[in-house]
Formats: sequence, structure tokens, C-alpha cells
Amino acid sequence: MSRKPEREDDDAGGGRLRLDKWLWAARFFKTRTLASDAIDAGRIHLNDARAKPSREVRVGDRLDIQTAEVRYSVVVRALSGRRGPAEEARTLYQETEDSLQRREREREQRRLAPEPTQMLHGRPTKTQRREIDRMRAKLRGG
Repeated sequence: MSRKPEREDDDAGGGRLRLDKWLWAARFFKTRTLASDAIDAGRIHLNDARAKPSREVRVGDRLDIQTAEVRYSVVVRALSGRRGPAEEARTLYQETEDSLQRREREREQRRLAPEPTQMLHGRPTKTQRREIDRMRAKLRGG
């Protein structure tokens, strides 16, 4: 006896699933709302075109996903409307070789980059504070 989904959109039986729901199930975003917001902001591209949250994803589609400072290029391998464990979520997509190399390069650059606050030693002195104020005024055009 096959399990009947509680709601019609719980399973991806028809071979299609909403983009926001797939991103949530694949664990790129913690909530569907965050996924929808990222799509609306243009940080998600489906087959090299901007998409809407209700756009349907199919197996074989290519997604370009921007989260914080990390960019992913993935190919959809499976559909699931259910958010499961991370191991299960990784089976929903395959990251492209290009994307893996780019992420590794960026990770190495972040690791080697100096800590921005390393040069700071406590609060600025009165003289340093006045200099900061002069620089800010100059930037504002004043």
C-alpha cells in the first residue's frame, strides 16, 4: 500500500516542484520565506534566467544560487517537498565541477586574508576619533 501525501504538494509526484520549496528541502535556506526572499532579490537563477518562487523545478534544471558570500551552481537530480536530513538533501542536487573549484578558491582566499580588526587595538583615542570624523566628512563632500 502506497503512502498518500497529507497534502497534494507534499510529494513531487508529477515531476515538478515549486522552486522555493525545493531550495528549502535541499537545505540551501532555513525557511521557505528566506528562499522566496532570495529568489525575489534575484540571487537565484534557474537555467540562466531570473525566476519567481512559484516557478516549477524539474530534474535536470540548472540553478545558480547566491547565499551570503557563497555561490553555488547545481544541477537538480531529484525532487522532494519534504525537508529531511542533510545527507538526504545532498542527494537532491549535484554541484558542478566549476562551482566546487570556485568555492574552494574563495574559501582559501578567506582563510589567507588578514583579519580586518587585527590592526585595531581597543577604542580610538581622541586624536584618532577626530581624524575619523575628518575622513567621514571628506567622503560626504563636506
